[in-house]
Amino acid sequence: MNDQCDRRSFMKIGAAAGTALAMGRECVAADASDVKARPIDSVRIGLVGIGSRGTWLLKLLLDMEGVEVRAVCDIIPERVAKAQVMTTAAKQPKPAGYSRGETDFKRLCETEDLDLVINATRPWKWHVPISVAAMTAGKHAATEVPAAETVEGCWQLVQTAEKTRKYCVMLENCCYFREVMLVHNMLRKGLFGELRHCEAGYQHYGRRARRATTHGSRGKELWSANSYPTHPIGPVAQWMDINRGNRFDYLVSMSADGTRGNRSADINTSLIRTVAGQTITLYFDTKLPRPYDLIYRVQGTKGICMATTDKIYIEGRSPKPDKWESMEAYYEECEHPLWKALGEEASKRGGHGGGDWLEIHRLIRALQTGSPPDMDVYDAAAWSCITELSEKSVADRSRPMDFPDFTNGRWKTTKPIGIIGS
Repeated sequence: MNDQCDRRSFMKIGAAAGTALAMGRECVAADASDVKARPIDSVRIGLVGIGSRGTWLLKLLLDMEGVEVRAVCDIIPERVAKAQVMTTAAKQPKPAGYSRGETDFKRLCETEDLDLVINATRPWKWHVPISVAAMTAGKHAATEVPAAETVEGCWQLVQTAEKTRKYCVMLENCCYFREVMLVHNMLRKGLFGELRHCEAGYQHYGRRARRATTHGSRGKELWSANSYPTHPIGPVAQWMDINRGNRFDYLVSMSADGTRGNRSADINTSLIRTVAGQTITLYFDTKLPRPYDLIYRVQGTKGICMATTDKIYIEGRSPKPDKWESMEAYYEECEHPLWKALGEEASKRGGHGGGDWLEIHRLIRALQTGSPPDMDVYDAAAWSCITELSEKSVADRSRPMDFPDFTNGRWKTTKPIGIIGS
């Protein structure tokens, strides 16, 4: 175990989050499924995909109390060996290694005695098969984003999770960003009034950005679509109680042609309407020069904020009418209880401002306490299916595309709960 996270510091973290545990349900939003898993004292994990992201997740896992990394898998044997060295260096037994080709994850799932299989593979076409293999073998599944590239893949995840009664969690770290959780808390406190509209986007220029086109599971190139929607839509969906009394209704999408008329889009813009009558503008922009910005704009009947640029206006409260003010004072007043309890630790551990550590910590704590994870398989499906829906809308002159109801009506009776610690 890493010296940075000894037993004493872990107990301190647990005590800080104790208020949430006392509420009976530790999750940020109510679970739309009826899966009730038993508590697991020490979570036994298999990790599939040991590239840059998988290596980082492994580091986070090895720094956590009550985690055993039992198996690692990658198509490159050297990566498996590296993961085994990292694990033994953290004073854990050498994990079993799997590297016999692209589908050796099946052997891992069928052979190892595990509680959770985490998937950080590229290309994304493997996300569904790995998660399905894990759940079918009696393990919970967690996958990097997106959970699926197609609507069919989303249904596979949902149906397998329902059949096996195992969790299938998409690791959407943006839902744990400090500014995102601040807005979440402010919405629950009513500072923005009734939520009417949100705007968000994956806008990231450079070699590290996801390409505007990607090869999908259907064997053809997605030449014009929002192929990376979950970072912006995840927080918005939680703010709007999607799958918990509300759901996405339909989408329309269009794309700007690429340079010199190339139909591989430079920018995709999608509009989403919820059954509650709210609207969302969603952008995908990775090819043109611009600063990184997820936007996270919230418009309610009492005010508005643009979280990533630290701007807010609350009618009757902001110092000057119709003038932006800084969000600094609101962090003092409305900091999310989870960030109050764990923000210092999350920031120290790093990873997208602490969001990476917090998402893994929350998942592990949910399994250890027998609480539903903050995000379930219905969230993974609703957020991931935007890729195919936007592609089809663009291809048909922005024809409206209906969202599937992956919950089969459960969204109507599943209610959001209060903020942790409230």
